[in-house]
Amino acid sequence: MFDKLGKQYAGVIADKVEVAVNEHFEKNNPTKTEHATETIGRVSGKRRALFIGINYFGQRGELKGCINDVHNIKRSLLQNFGLDEFRVLTDDQKEAGGIPTRANILAGFRWLRAGAKAGDSLILHYSGHGGSIKDTDGDEEDGMDETMIPVDHKKAGIIVDDEIHDVLVRGLPKGVRLTAIIDCCHSESMLDLPYTYNVNGDLVITENERSKGISKMVATGVKFAMDGNKKDAMKNIKAGMKTAMSPGGEGGDSAARARAIQTRSTVADVVQFSGCKDSQTSADAQIGGQATGAMSYALITALKEDKNMT
Repeated sequence: MFDKLGKQYAGVIADKVEVAVNEHFEKNNPTKTEHATETIGRVSGKRRALFIGINYFGQRGELKGCINDVHNIKRSLLQNFGLDEFRVLTDDQKEAGGIPTRANILAGFRWLRAGAKAGDSLILHYSGHGGSIKDTDGDEEDGMDETMIPVDHKKAGIIVDDEIHDVLVRGLPKGVRLTAIIDCCHSESMLDLPYTYNVNGDLVITENERSKGISKMVATGVKFAMDGNKKDAMKNIKAGMKTAMSPGGEGGDSAARARAIQTRSTVADVVQFSGCKDSQTSADAQIGGQATGAMSYALITALKEDKNMT
């Protein structure tokens, strides 16, 4: 076993190993895609935005750049597109209503969509911690739900992707556009949308679950070698085996995927940009002397270069 320092960083190293192994499989046995043909309606109504940035001051896992992300993204959107209404939740505010607690975040979701009609554009930007927990309703192919971590999560709890979808997405009217920018770990399916598109705009129709499962088991072995946590190791090996042997393991449609398409589809135009895949972590970065989320910075840079991009 490793020393105390090795145990401290075992989880971080294991996460990186899992990502590296998964990327190796993806390179040698890539996910199948098909060209997307869907179109998105034009924005002709109001533009409303909700910005959430959480640095978790004084907490374990304190971040540095999330509040900066909110200010930078908000400034970019105001300069390039304009906003009719917006709200900001950050944990440096003095007013209780501006703190990104679980209750305030969910209230913000309800405010964002309230009264939305065809032609309206709704924007959600979240920068903070993201997590994953065991799925309990069978709609996740990897067996895990993704979570947002409010500033008061220790007392009030986390926000699971199922609840995010139910409060923010489900029932949005046809012609409404919701654009979510989620800059956190495990963010790929944070809104629980039924389809995934790659960076080329192609629809991902096949996920190699076997590769994901093997990646998780390799990472678990590395973590166990460093921290000796047998209980945690057995839990992750079981999850890895389940993923590797799932019905979608050979690239076919699984029951979870079919359930997701059936229960999460919406008539609204809902698009999410994520900082990473569900199995990956995102990072704080130092760019130009300022702490910032890597994904938020990349988006702002892209918008500066071409604000008319599709």
